[in-house]
Amino acid sequence: MSKTTLSDQQPIDLQTAEPLALAQALANQLAIGPMDWHRLNSDRRIRAKEQVAAALVYLLNDSPEEALPRLEQAVGWLNRSIKAPPCPTHGERK
Repeated sequence: MSKTTLSDQQPIDLQTAEPLALAQALANQLAIGPMDWHRLNSDRRIRAKEQVAAALVYLLNDSPEEALPRLEQAVGWLNRSIKAPPCPTHGERK
């Protein structure tokens, strides 16, 4: 399988695509969307994957200073030293 399609983008040829485009596609696929936030925000594996993918995008953009905190977050999720913050919308008065 050498091509993949993201729902909102053109097909990507995995053999010829630039690494940054591949990393961005991966980060988009692994990002937790608003509709899934409450269900997945405490899933350590999913959160770690999301952070590692984001870090890779920053590394490929020559921004290691932005990648490092995301890698640290990923490690924190995996070693259980961090936990999900409370939902920012809970407690809001409308």
